[in-house]
Amino acid sequence: MDNLKFLDEISAKLNEAVANSPVKDFEKNARALLAQGFAKLDLVTREEFDIQTQLLARTRQKLDELEARVANLEAGPNQ
Repeated sequence: MDNLKFLDEISAKLNEAVANSPVKDFEKNARALLAQGFAKLDLVTREEFDIQTQLLARTRQKLDELEARVANLEAGPNQ
């Protein structure tokens, strides 16, 4: 039991040391810098991209249907 308590204490101290270390500050600063850089770019989220892809597919399908109707109308009443 004493060994487990000792290991738990060491683990807690290590976690605290990492949380308060300069590495954590660097990570926060790097994330902020990257976020600022990405904000300047004209990027979209994956969700927005997927929505636009679906919209484009439906538009393409509708265009194909309308082109077929126009071709039938241009062919005249024989068709």
